Amino acid sequence: MLNSRIIELVRKEFIHLFRDKKIRPMLVILPLLQIMLFGYVVNFDVANINLAVWDGSRSKESRELINDIEASKIFRVVSYASTPRDLEAQLMTRHADIAINIPQDFSAKLAAGVSAPLQVLVDGTVSHIASVRVGYLSNIIQGYANRKMEKLYGGKLQYGKIDLRLRAWYNPNLESQIFFVPCVVAFVTMILSLLLTSMAIIREKEIGTMEQLIVTPIKKHEFILAKTIPYVLISLAVLLFSGAFGAYLFKLQIAGNILWILLGAVLFLICTTSIGLLISTTVATQQEAMMTTFLLLVPFVLLSGFVFPVENMPTVVQWLTYLDPLRFFIAIIRGVVLRGVGFEVLYPQFLGLFLLGTAALSFAVIRWRKTVD
Repeated sequence: MLNSRIIELVRKEFIHLFRDKKIRPMLVILPLLQIMLFGYVVNFDVANINLAVWDGSRSKESRELINDIEASKIFRVVSYASTPRDLEAQLMTRHADIAINIPQDFSAKLAAGVSAPLQVLVDGTVSHIASVRVGYLSNIIQGYANRKMEKLYGGKLQYGKIDLRLRAWYNPNLESQIFFVPCVVAFVTMILSLLLTSMAIIREKEIGTMEQLIVTPIKKHEFILAKTIPYVLISLAVLLFSGAFGAYLFKLQIAGNILWILLGAVLFLICTTSIGLLISTTVATQQEAMMTTFLLLVPFVLLSGFVFPVENMPTVVQWLTYLDPLRFFIAIIRGVVLRGVGFEVLYPQFLGLFLLGTAALSFAVIRWRKTVD
């Protein structure tokens, strides 16, 4: 049985808990927001897959095949390539997730009753999604092949299937480690930079050194920059060390120029440290800063495309992903490590990080006041 002292202390804790106006919304609103976010983002359904096509046959049979693929409502044809080499460019720029090459003799071979090979190219950077996409496309093509064989021979056959030749680009063996490890390094570094900077200014107030800074002639932007630079350098060192360790441990090969990753890392860390400082200028205690940081981490991961493709998310949620610096940095890492591309392809990601970093840093400067309140 609980004695009266414990009961009174419990009652006191409830009173303090519900008296705090900042805690009450977290108890009700935050769980609802998390449920909505998980409900919309966590989606294993395969849909809205961008398909590039080179139709060398330009025949009735090839058009029927393309119509069957589009009728599935899973794939959408985003471009018709003028040459087979154009399919590579579509995958390289992420304009298409999967591509199909229909050879010129496709219709003639079908009419002659011989094997009519197709080539399917799939972006293998997201290994667990690539295999699922290939499976869906294979089923559609196999259904088309069965109908053609029935029409040609007047009955169902157990042989004579279309030869579907698959080739995964950028991750030929569909290895999960080469896909996940670089992204995990980015995620861990983001956690570190956010946690350190979100408590940086609050710590000055709690240990009593803010009064000394207030009486100095330091300007607002100088103070925020002085807080940003050390954490960017520390986080960059952690990223390089953990990235090198992961690459050595799992024997990862970087296809592109690592300097583009370094540039992206600097812009990314400016974003995360600026967001952390913005949190630090808004909250009152280190506990609040930590809670706010962990509140942001879940949406950042879910909206980044780290696990769930952005293309599968609702349109409104896809627009929200542009506020997530992790989305841009993961795209840079995958582009350099797996595809070997450079600035000519990744410039939208660099621009996104630059704009986000500039906005977050500016808001942090505006929010900071040379007061102890």
